[in-house]
Amino acid sequence: MTTTRFRSTEADIDGLYHELAEHELQPLWELKGLLTREPAVAGTPFRWRGDDLRKLAERAGDLVPVDRGGDRRVLACCNPGLAGAPYAVSTLWAAVQYLRGHEMAPAHRHSPAALRFITEGEGVFTLVDGDPLPMGKGDLVLTPSWTFHEHHNPGDAPMMWMDVLDLPVVAALDAVFFEEGASEEADTATAPASASERWFGGGPGLVPAGHETPPSHSPLLAYRWADTDRALTAQLDVSGASSAKLRYSDPVRGGDVMPTMRCEIQRIEAGASTAAFRQTGGRVACVLHGTGRARVGERVFDIAPGDIIAVPSWSRWQFLATSRLDVFSVSDAPVLEALGLFRTSEG
Repeated sequence: MTTTRFRSTEADIDGLYHELAEHELQPLWELKGLLTREPAVAGTPFRWRGDDLRKLAERAGDLVPVDRGGDRRVLACCNPGLAGAPYAVSTLWAAVQYLRGHEMAPAHRHSPAALRFITEGEGVFTLVDGDPLPMGKGDLVLTPSWTFHEHHNPGDAPMMWMDVLDLPVVAALDAVFFEEGASEEADTATAPASASERWFGGGPGLVPAGHETPPSHSPLLAYRWADTDRALTAQLDVSGASSAKLRYSDPVRGGDVMPTMRCEIQRIEAGASTAAFRQTGGRVACVLHGTGRARVGERVFDIAPGDIIAVPSWSRWQFLATSRLDVFSVSDAPVLEALGLFRTSEG
């Protein structure tokens, strides 16, 4: 018997409870907390310091070869409210990945979708189904569900980035698949840009006519910091506001870059703050540039480049900039919207 066996001082009711448990059933009238006025969220607001992540990643680089016990050198963010689960919030995995000079993380693929946001360094490239994508600071690189991907560092300097996966959602749906692949020797010397960028990165409103596109994710796999920076600057100029916010989008369909993850970036000028905001679904934020404070729920964190911040569902959050802040974030909003469960509140 694995089902909870409820008790009663009334002999007949207690006997009923015994039989229910024997048949793996539970009486709803004894169950508490299934329906709550607001989301009952286990994850807590948390901040992983960029300095700590960098030092620990470097130490792991010195001590742990890429192929020791796995094929990635990754430090997973573990929210202290999630009972030891290696998730930043209940619906998103976040981690830092560290690749030393002349190292290669071999090819594999998995049903959870992944993305890379580069926090420092350049020179590493990732192959996504054979398409070489150079990675540099501030770039967003996608590795959609069930695409083979591997990482190469041909240079001398190490590089670190933030990984975000929809692994908790896919695991909750019992849909995790994984497969190792054969790594490739890729020559990127003559490629001006990845194939995905040459097809779909032509400019605003310009997409190839008649070209087959993937059924669910953005066909553009790399979003370059130079373009993002230019768009943020232009939005501030035209609006006259003290903050700007962009959503990374599918250039063909106009929706989110992944069916399960929404990617956004905010720029907040020094001395300014964003409005307080909350939404259903989890969010993970990463500071690219600048310093300031993040208010998440009842917590206040001083933030600096490389910091990763967990924003659990329905937690009110706000950024305040002491110097110009650029903050990238990922949420599971597309999942909530698809299910009719997305809700927001400002102020």
